[in-house]
Amino acid sequence: LTGVLDDCLCDIESIDDFNTFKIFPKIQKLQERDYFRYYKVNLKRPCPFWADDGHCSIKDCHVEPCPESKIPVGIKAGSSNKYSKAANSSKELEDCEQANKLGAVNSTLSNQSKEAFIDWARYDDSQDHFCELDDERSPDAQYVDLLLNPERYTGYKGPSAWRVWNSIYEENCFKPRSVYRPLNPLAPSRGGDDGESFYTWLEGLCLEKRVFYKLISGLHASINLHLCANYLLEETWGKPRWGPNVKEFTRRFDPMETKGEGPRRLKNLYFLYLIELRALSKVAPYFERSVVDLYTGNGHEDAESKALLLDIFRDTKSFHMHFDEKSMFAGDKKGAQSLKEEFRLHFKNISRIMDCVGCDKCRLWGKLQTQGLGTALKILFSEKEIQSLPENSPSKGFQLTRQEIVALVNAFGRLSTSIKELQNFKVLLQKTR
Repeated sequence: LTGVLDDCLCDIESIDDFNTFKIFPKIQKLQERDYFRYYKVNLKRPCPFWADDGHCSIKDCHVEPCPESKIPVGIKAGSSNKYSKAANSSKELEDCEQANKLGAVNSTLSNQSKEAFIDWARYDDSQDHFCELDDERSPDAQYVDLLLNPERYTGYKGPSAWRVWNSIYEENCFKPRSVYRPLNPLAPSRGGDDGESFYTWLEGLCLEKRVFYKLISGLHASINLHLCANYLLEETWGKPRWGPNVKEFTRRFDPMETKGEGPRRLKNLYFLYLIELRALSKVAPYFERSVVDLYTGNGHEDAESKALLLDIFRDTKSFHMHFDEKSMFAGDKKGAQSLKEEFRLHFKNISRIMDCVGCDKCRLWGKLQTQGLGTALKILFSEKEIQSLPENSPSKGFQLTRQEIVALVNAFGRLSTSIKELQNFKVLLQKTR
């Protein structure tokens, strides 16, 4: 897998080097920080599109939520600055294992800023959302420790999993049903069609619709890579051993096994990486302001977390072959706005399909990664609002909730891991030849 990617002026080797030596080690560290490891998610929302198939009964599908007693009052307060000194000194917090480390919003703000934050929280920016967001106030929404619930192979497959991806591609990727979409590398071809008619059609699409397809395909490739890299290799005496499965990787990505489809998917993974990398470089000014704090209640750790995040932003800005999002939606104003809205609604629909995933662990990571990508798209389409942010107060024009920040960083962390795992598979494949 080498050379320049389509629809941008960037080559795969440059991304590999940049990710391996600059981004991957830092993003790994950042994901281990208390601020980024806890994600609130509702895994009980019903599927809005078809009758539920029932949940996966395989034990590896299970997600272990954080017990209520372990979640500090500060983080439970959400993103609207309800963290107070009274709550901080309560008995409930003393009983909490990591109470002094966790929180949601910096409590050391001026009264003016506090009022602005409350006003800010009331502001409805749903028109900017590319995702169907979980209601954090729902009794079914729970905090999950992402470090204790890693994304890996669970055994969830078959008709239920197939229907989710089929619905995503067939109904949401701007594709007429007459065009064959080789969804699964193992799916039999229809007649003599080797999938080339699909790519001929794809090349005839406008840039925006091609980009949309590549984002979804890249996300699919990334998820498949995680499953191959963290596969249940054996389980003896109740002790599971997880690791890379070369045979599974070959089955999903080898050019011969997939009729040339695998490498195309992997290129789309790199394309998705570039899109989210661009979003991180664009959102840097939002976090560079002193008013934004990655507040957990531990001053030393908070300062380190923010310094590490800003360091990552500096790296993203230094990358010299970014995707140029200005080339998107650049036609006549009315047509461009209409296409952007269509783009947003299609992606929002995909985020709703994640509630149809039968395996809880797959649903958790599917929701997080679609929300992360949705947040990246929101950032890319909000450049003017980000550039005009006030230095010392929140802004109604653009804001990110803690959930969006956690999803953005962890979703990009997954892509960074995918590209690193791809390098590992290349080495393992060379050893088996």
